Amino acid sequence: MLKDAYPYFIFERQAEEAMNFYAEVLQATVLDLTRYKEMPSMEDEQPVPDGVKELVMNGTIQLPNGTYIMFSDNYPGAPYTVGNNVTITLVYTDPEDTQKVFDLLKENGHIEMELQETFWSPLYGNVTDKYGIQWQLSTETEES
Repeated sequence: MLKDAYPYFIFERQAEEAMNFYAEVLQATVLDLTRYKEMPSMEDEQPVPDGVKELVMNGTIQLPNGTYIMFSDNYPGAPYTVGNNVTITLVYTDPEDTQKVFDLLKENGHIEMELQETFWSPLYGNVTDKYGIQWQLSTETEES
């Protein structure tokens, strides 16, 4: 079952500034801000470079009506184009629903990140559909 959907804004080293700006303008509450340096270390991955550690990995504001907008800094070296830096995030409560929607969106599209377990979700993936819209699909269960 679909639990939530919200826009996800990606910035080039300006996510924290933009998040605070939009929070003020929209009279929103900053709920969280996680930096890349807070990611858990994985054995087979390179450590986060010093110039990246303070960048925003994920931030959330809540608008007065209860909806959310999420923010992130683009990881240096990853593709980034102003104007294409908004994705739609879908959060499901059932991994089967996450898989089903991911599979439908990837048809004639492009997988950015295969569905996989992450430290924030038991099943997360990123796909650009055949129309060029980028989707982040995530599963949020009671256990996660």
